[in-house]
Amino acid sequence: MSSGRGAVIIFVHGLWLNGMESVPLRQRLESELDAETHAFHYASRTDSMTEVTVSLERFVRERAASTVHFVGHSLGGLVLLRLLERFPDLPPGRVVFLGTPSVASKAVTAVARFGWLVPLLGACVTEELMSPHSRRWTADRELGVIAGTRALGLGQFFARFDEPSDGTIGVSETRLPGAADHLELPVSHMGMLLSARVAEECAEFLRHGRFRHQE
Repeated sequence: MSSGRGAVIIFVHGLWLNGMESVPLRQRLESELDAETHAFHYASRTDSMTEVTVSLERFVRERAASTVHFVGHSLGGLVLLRLLERFPDLPPGRVVFLGTPSVASKAVTAVARFGWLVPLLGACVTEELMSPHSRRWTADRELGVIAGTRALGLGQFFARFDEPSDGTIGVSETRLPGAADHLELPVSHMGMLLSARVAEECAEFLRHGRFRHQE
């Protein structure tokens, strides 16, 4: 647990995951930023968004840190968006979304056509992505978004993307109004968690509020 000095970075995972997939990314961020990292786990299939955000708010407070940065992968980004809407008084910091369907999800819409698959998507996805939402980043902290352009993912088996995608989420689906910066990288939806370049850009944004945008 943090002593209350310095910064911590909290990673929030996506659907069907548990946070262990974030170990390579978190190790790189710890090295780059000399900061503690923590993975927050929630039951993505059964917990409601309200339950998840209340639990995450408690988790953040328990870190007792003066600065808290967040990294959300996929659905984890939407968890962070709702967290900061509901608890705007959390310690200051920056936020990075990795492959988060902030605007829409063609893949989820396609899966929903197969009614028997809907329960597999879970409560949070049903709340956030099964019906239209008008979202905008309004939190008093900078948000950076990284989108993948390597089409390797389960989503492509359900939805046809007529744009670059990470195989699960289309690039346009990640563009959240109000974000400070947006970056496209040649990584897949899960591959971005293993990418050294993604970790470098993530660290850059958490330091300065902007990506490098280097080729």
